[in-house]
Amino acid sequence: MRTPKKVIDKRYEEKHKSERKAKNAVWGTSMPRTDYDELNAFLKANRISKIRLIYAGWEALKEELKHN
Repeated sequence: MRTPKKVIDKRYEEKHKSERKAKNAVWGTSMPRTDYDELNAFLKANRISKIRLIYAGWEALKEELKHN
């Protein structure tokens, strides 16, 4: 009998958790559902990834703060 994919995936995730945490970060944040839905619709309509949005916003804020 084969090991279920779910079990294999769980083992892999547990084994590589520290590597993943060292390489990437996840922000545990929230926003109002209406804003979230509107933002997701905008991103989907314009084929923009959430990470692209974050980096673009970050760059825009750095520029804005540089001139203040």
